Amino acid sequence: MSDAGDDERHRGREAASPYPVSRLAPAFHMEDLAARVESSSALVSAVTTRRLELIAEQMRALRAQAEAVLSDAERDLRLTQARCPFRRRPGQTYHLYRDAQGELFFSMLSPDDWGTRAPAAFEGSYRLEADSSWTPAEEIDARDARRLELLPLLPR
Repeated sequence: MSDAGDDERHRGREAASPYPVSRLAPAFHMEDLAARVESSSALVSAVTTRRLELIAEQMRALRAQAEAVLSDAERDLRLTQARCPFRRRPGQTYHLYRDAQGELFFSMLSPDDWGTRAPAAFEGSYRLEADSSWTPAEEIDARDARRLELLPLLPR
């Protein structure tokens, strides 16, 4: 007679059984289980690899954005330190020149306004933004277009 502790038969519902309990159930072979485990392992590995690749792509994009922010900050600092004999107003475009001593200064006059009498080498035109950042003249239209795209998203 067998001891109750030695009896390893499943006593729950058939659907919860860890092994086939019916004679009509398909044959259960260890090779099949090993193949399923290997297939699952390959799938998990492929999914994990793709997720890690996606994270790596996002990290590269974030790095590029961080480098652009730092570059813009350096430019903005350089422009903020440029000599300016008038009060700067956000929304206005100013023209940057470099004098004979290499010092940067702003003028309200563009190279076209100066004509052939420009007092120094022209370095570029920039618009002062409300947040004290500077936008190069060639990027003003694109920046304004991006802002217009964001307007519907802003709370009212």
